[in-house]
Amino acid sequence: MAENPFFAPSSLPYELPPFDDIREEHYLPAFERGMAEQLAEVEAIANDPEPPTFENTIEALERSGRILDRTATAFFSVAASNSSDGIMAIEKEVSPQLTRHGDAIRLNRALWARIKQVSTSDPEEAWLLEKYRDDFIRAGADLSEPEQERLRELNEELSKLSTEFAQTLLKASTDSALVVTDPKQLDGLDEAKIESLRKDDGTYVLPLLNFTNQPALAQLTDRDVRRRLYELSVGRAPGNFAIAAEMATLRAERAVLLGFPTHAAYSVADKTAKTVEAVEEMLGQLVGPAVRNAQKEAAALREQAGFDIEPWDWSFYSEKVRQERYDFDGAAMRPYFELNRVYRDGVFFAATKLYGITFAERPDLRGYHPDVTVFEVFDEDGGALGVFALDPYARENKRGGAWMNHLVGQSFLFGLKPVVLNNLNLTKPASGPTLLTYDEVRTAFHEFGHALHGLFSQVRFPRVSGTSVPRDFVEYPSQVNEMWQDWPEILANYAKHYETGEPMPSELVEKLKAAETFNQGFATVEYLAATLLDWSWHKLVPGETVDDPEAFEEAALEAAQIAFPLVRTRYRTNYFAHIFASGYSAGYYSYIWSEVLDAESVEWFKENGGLTRANGDHFRRELLSRGGSLDPLTAFRNFRGRDAGIKPLLARRGLD
Repeated sequence: MAENPFFAPSSLPYELPPFDDIREEHYLPAFERGMAEQLAEVEAIANDPEPPTFENTIEALERSGRILDRTATAFFSVAASNSSDGIMAIEKEVSPQLTRHGDAIRLNRALWARIKQVSTSDPEEAWLLEKYRDDFIRAGADLSEPEQERLRELNEELSKLSTEFAQTLLKASTDSALVVTDPKQLDGLDEAKIESLRKDDGTYVLPLLNFTNQPALAQLTDRDVRRRLYELSVGRAPGNFAIAAEMATLRAERAVLLGFPTHAAYSVADKTAKTVEAVEEMLGQLVGPAVRNAQKEAAALREQAGFDIEPWDWSFYSEKVRQERYDFDGAAMRPYFELNRVYRDGVFFAATKLYGITFAERPDLRGYHPDVTVFEVFDEDGGALGVFALDPYARENKRGGAWMNHLVGQSFLFGLKPVVLNNLNLTKPASGPTLLTYDEVRTAFHEFGHALHGLFSQVRFPRVSGTSVPRDFVEYPSQVNEMWQDWPEILANYAKHYETGEPMPSELVEKLKAAETFNQGFATVEYLAATLLDWSWHKLVPGETVDDPEAFEEAALEAAQIAFPLVRTRYRTNYFAHIFASGYSAGYYSYIWSEVLDAESVEWFKENGGLTRANGDHFRRELLSRGGSLDPLTAFRNFRGRDAGIKPLLARRGLD
């Protein structure tokens, strides 16, 4: 145990976790020591005979738990991206322990009494103090002993169920994969893609990605294969329906225990939206126009197909309509989007032009898997800014979707610079280049927007570092970064044919822009349906049980007036990991809420000259660098000069 790599800070540059030295057997002892050490530190703070001050109470709490932080950060990154039976077993064991550990801190009455007495005149300290007080109140610090005991039971059971939901879904992405024996059944996919799906036994296996509408549905020409793929997608992990219903019921009970009528009210109270009514008012402006647009699109697809289409036909015939109406073929763009060029000449190039930062690959620094590439990031003056790591490929032991997380969080308190990680789920070709779709390029820019939020953090305290902002604000900077994907100067620099190096023809770009608004009805209905399904699950009240989760799902969408048979919700309950295995419960609305701010910000950039260093510096200084160290809407106003309105969003989505 003296050699456990988590027991001391990493000696690697930027304290990057030493993944080459970390073994599965290191995690549990490190978790155990980390929790024990932090509880001892907390007891010392709670029982300090000196009068409570910011330094000996709040700052002391910020300094506590370093072993635990190092261990948890590395472990959960691996659990999400490079799992194994051993890792999954550890996760099941340690998740409820971590829940009990968090409760032991936030329900410590002596500690809470000290926190309530702390005062400070420093603005950043005052904001952090307010966050701590809110954290403790929302965690039940003011409840009676019997109430706290029940709260502990609820928290632990929810932790177990969330882990079970996530692990069941991870297995289902492979267990429910589409399997064919004849490659002709995969007609429509390119040869490299088909070859990448071939297994040693001669079968071809297409694993499921997180959402309902699998990307291959737009390409597969065999209608019956499309149907099979779609039905596998919507029917995966059926046992998760019961888990989700139980979690929603327990969350409802917990919310009332904490003084809120529903989990939705509890969840939104510490977000920028603040109230259930504010969220519902915004969503209410979108449902009607979105459904009307989707109905118009459906009519166009029926006309194109020559028969009544089914949900598994929508993506396929959408591409046909784009080709006919706009002479646009999405597949024609892929040869111009090679992975390395997209990042080095697109994502990185945009960041250099806007913020002055540069990137240098560090092959001597390794991640938890050979697919991970590590880059050192430098500021315009040559000073070290941090590290960016990229894990682009899908694996059977990697959860679906795309995300960003910290491997090391920035803070002046510890003198730490940020190490941030982006995960994608691209299909790794058997040989040759990795070619992306236009949507996958957008995802790359989006996730790098999160990375910039982490890299530019300039705060004292870990609690408010980087992306530690309300859930309905965290997507905003990443959505803004998507604008550079098709900015002419950026697109011209990276969109080059992988074989010839020729730039993408300008007419292809023009056709793309003309075709983009088609299918926005589908995209908005699909998203809103998931948002309102999330909302329905989390507006349950105690005693309101759900015996038939699938019937509940159907009734919820009908009640929200978003039910549309041809456009299923982006995530059904059984694979809605955002809300049952992540931190988005009653918060999936965050994407559209953040897009209101994003659309306003894009308008600001365009009004002020677009891709300029002055604009980048302003956005970085007023917003990206601040992390969660001040009220996020204050940071937005400091950047934009006023509050946001919804009109730019409606125009963007063709809903105005």
